[in-house]
Amino acid sequence: MKNLTTRLRGHALIAVSIPFISGCFGVAAVGVGAGALLLGDRRASESYVTDEGIELRANNRLGENYGSKEHINVTSYNRMVLLTGEASSPEVKASVEKLISGVPNVKSISNELAIAGPSSLGGRSNDTYLTSKVKARFVDAKQFSAHHVKVVTEAGVVFLLGLVTQTEADAAADIARTTGGVQKVVRVFEIISPEQARAIDGQTKQSTNQSNTTDQR
Repeated sequence: MKNLTTRLRGHALIAVSIPFISGCFGVAAVGVGAGALLLGDRRASESYVTDEGIELRANNRLGENYGSKEHINVTSYNRMVLLTGEASSPEVKASVEKLISGVPNVKSISNELAIAGPSSLGGRSNDTYLTSKVKARFVDAKQFSAHHVKVVTEAGVVFLLGLVTQTEADAAADIARTTGGVQKVVRVFEIISPEQARAIDGQTKQSTNQSNTTDQR
C-alpha cells in the first residue's frame, strides 16, 4: 500500500498538472474539476491519473475487440478494476477479463459482468438515478465523507469502491442497502486502518489549507 501514504503536495497545481500528465497516455484533459475532486479523494494524485489511463486504455481495447456488441463498463480505483454490464456468453466474460488484465498498471480485476443481452437505455437511466440517490444519502447521513466512496450501479446492483476503514465500509453498505430501488450491494472496497485514514486525510487537509493560502496571496 505504498500509495496510501504518498500524497502529491501542492494540490493547487493539480488542476494544471493533470492535463499535461495525462497527455502522456492520451487521456483527455481532466480540467479544473479534477483538482476539486482530488482534494476529497484518498487516492494519491498519481493513482488518480493512473486510474484514468487504465479506464481509457481498457475502453479502447473493448472498442477494438467488441465494438458496440457488448455493454461493458470499466471502473478503476487505485488500480483495482471493476467490470460491470453484460456479456453475451461466459466465453465473452472470460475473454473480457483476460483482455483487461493485460492493460498496464492493473493490479486486480473484479469481474461482475452478467451473462445477458445489453441493458436498455431505460435501465441505464434508472441506474444513474440510483447512483445519485445513494450518493445523496451518504451526504445526508454525515457518517463519513461521501468523497471517499465511489458508487457504480448496474441493473439495480450497487457496487461500492474506495479506500475506507471497516467502519466506513459498513456504514456505506448499510446506507446503500436501505436505499429504495437498490436490489443488492457489492463491496469492492480496499480496507485501510483508522490510522492510515487519519494520515491520508490529514495530508489532504494540509494541502487544501496550503492551496487556500496561496489563493489569498
